[in-house]
This record gives sequence, C-alpha cells and structure tokens, in this order.
Amino acid sequence: MRIKNPRQASLDEVRITREEDTAVIENADPSVSVVRLVVGPALGSMTDAAVLDLFNGVIEAQHRISLEFDDTLVEIPPGRPQIRYSEESDQWVPRGDVLRCYIEDDEAGELVVHVDNQTLNLRDFGRLLRTFAGWGMRIAFVPEDRIADQPDIIIREPGDGDA
Repeated sequence: MRIKNPRQASLDEVRITREEDTAVIENADPSVSVVRLVVGPALGSMTDAAVLDLFNGVIEAQHRISLEFDDTLVEIPPGRPQIRYSEESDQWVPRGDVLRCYIEDDEAGELVVHVDNQTLNLRDFGRLLRTFAGWGMRIAFVPEDRIADQPDIIIREPGDGDA
C-alpha cells in the first residue's frame, strides 16, 4: 500500500510524541505517513495543540507553495550531460527534470540504464531517481533513435496489437 502524504489534522486524528527536539506526528489512519517535525528546544514547553498548530501551518505553507509551482520542466539539450556525479552524496544526480535514457540487459542478464555515456545498474539508477522522492514521474518508451524527440501521446485503453 502506498503511504499517503500528511494532511492537516485535528488533535483527535493524531498522536504526538516527542524525541528530543523532534515532534513525531502519527495519524490515526495508518495509510498516512508519519511526520518527524524538528521543532528545536522550544518543543519541551509546547502543548500538543501548539505542536499541531505548527504542523498544520507547515502543511498549509507547502500547499500554498505547490499552487505557485512552475511546472515547466527543464530538459538538458541533446549532446550535453544530463547527469553529474555528486561527490557530496556519492551518486549520480540529474541536472534537469527530464532524462533521456536507454535500457538493456548486461552480460549477466541484469538490467542496466544508459544515460549519456554512463551505464547505471538498477541500484545506481534507483539512487539517481531517489533525488526526486515524493514526486511523480511519467515514462514514455520510444525506440532508441527517437529518445530526443517529444512523442505524440494519446490517452486511451490499448487495443489489440498495441505494445
């Protein structure tokens, strides 16, 4: 079951516990994710109602920010690096919001993903995708020689003979 994002709540919908400077907010609905809200030293003197007000304010601020989000995606031009190696996180990270890649099996029969001139095993590709954890993605499968093209997309149920 996919865990749902947290939402504003009332005191009767959550259980609040404290771990040092962090409030742990668990929703009565187990399908809603647990939130670990770092409050700081003030947490020790805050009531559950005050913690919940702070939490609800964070959720409201996130919602306001999401309404202002510019959903224009950046695609790195063909021939330019789409990913870079981050020494800080010891992994490959995307430079833009769109990846053109090619998938195949390696000599051992394991799936690998080619991005630019890099061959990533599933673990490394998964770590790269993890930089977008909490986001959604759409995957369009196209022939290798067309990965730089924007495909036409129609929304319908597949018919006989469709891939």
